[in-house]
Amino acid sequence: MRLAAAFLALLLLGGTACAEVTLEGRCEQGGLLVGRAPPGAAIRLDGRVVPSDGEGRFLLGFSREAPPQASLTIDGESRQLSVAKRDWQVQRINGLPQDKVTPDPAQLARIKAENELVAERRSRATLTALFLSGLAAPAEGPISGVFGSQRILNGEPRAPHSGTDIAAPLGAPVKSVADGMVILAHPDLFFTGRTVMIDHGLGLVSVYAHMSRIEVAEGDRVAKGQAIGAVGASGRVTGPHLHWGASWLDVRLDPETVLAVLK
Repeated sequence: MRLAAAFLALLLLGGTACAEVTLEGRCEQGGLLVGRAPPGAAIRLDGRVVPSDGEGRFLLGFSREAPPQASLTIDGESRQLSVAKRDWQVQRINGLPQDKVTPDPAQLARIKAENELVAERRSRATLTALFLSGLAAPAEGPISGVFGSQRILNGEPRAPHSGTDIAAPLGAPVKSVADGMVILAHPDLFFTGRTVMIDHGLGLVSVYAHMSRIEVAEGDRVAKGQAIGAVGASGRVTGPHLHWGASWLDVRLDPETVLAVLK
């Protein structure tokens, strides 16, 4: 893994640790930092406990709406991080089935249950940095949808896009972006259809949605570049493509930024 040089911060922290803490990556909305602290250090981001491994490695993720300042605390010593603001695109998508845009009460109940399932899987932070061999793109093809874009569906404003869309033909291989463990292999989620989630450690999870088939099962260990399924058009789509998502704990990240940082 070679960390991107787009952003580099070196913090010298006092207190009981009396040791340097390194942060590398992109401190921006949708961005990711990779850190190193003394092993066993207590780490918090804006008061939230940050998982770390036995060598002091940790990750920090920033949402699309992250404020301009974040507080990193290590063993009680705090420093402020400046989070760069980004501009977001507007994407208009027409031709979707209307029940996928405005679900009925029964569908809303299903969506709520599925969201709770996905959130529960994201909450399992493995304290091992499985991503150290680096990341690679999950499919070949042009980018057709970017993270953070404001979605206008059938003329109605909806939530911003939470991932990256790759325009690839039906049946094209989908590969794991990094070493990890499959924590979800679902045959039919309301919005994302056949969906796989892979835990890469320290809170980093990748998501692969709208697939035509799934070739892994929950609990499987996978390697970077291993085929996990095929591009499809299941769920809320207008045609075949791969929706690729990334998150740190429950914070949605820009997958292209994560790839640039951890490539």
